[in-house]
Amino acid sequence: MSPTHHHLGFIFLKSCSMEEDDERELELLLPASSLAHVTCRAPKSAVITEPADHPSLDLSLSMSVGPWRPPSNEDAKSNMRNVQALKQQTAEQIRLAAVEKAYAERVRELTRRELELAEKEFARARMVWERAREEVERVERMKDMATRRINSTCMEITCQACRQRFRP
Repeated sequence: MSPTHHHLGFIFLKSCSMEEDDERELELLLPASSLAHVTCRAPKSAVITEPADHPSLDLSLSMSVGPWRPPSNEDAKSNMRNVQALKQQTAEQIRLAAVEKAYAERVRELTRRELELAEKEFARARMVWERAREEVERVERMKDMATRRINSTCMEITCQACRQRFRP
């Protein structure tokens, strides 16, 4: 055990669980060398075990903070290099973000143009389809007119046998 642990190691925390309600408690214990026995107590109780060979324990703790010293010249240079490196990384990230943004804008513009071209092509295809439909309707009307003319011509033919040849 290290000297720090030896000086401060007289208190251990142990977690015990109670079977009936599964609650946990903390028990303060002396180091294993001076500990006679370990028991779990009722919930929310803290116990300091004090064997007979240690009538009193020195519980005084001390903490100190060293005097403030300004950073050395080497520390300042190191910090400055770190700051410069961080600034360079940040500038590079900003530059990359700007490049990515410009690329995204370019892709968006190209996509918009492609959409416009597709819409124009679709409109052109619709117009061609409409013209073709109109042409089919015109041809059907001409066919109907031709059929009516043939029918009227067939009616003018008086011979029954000849009439059957011209009738569809």
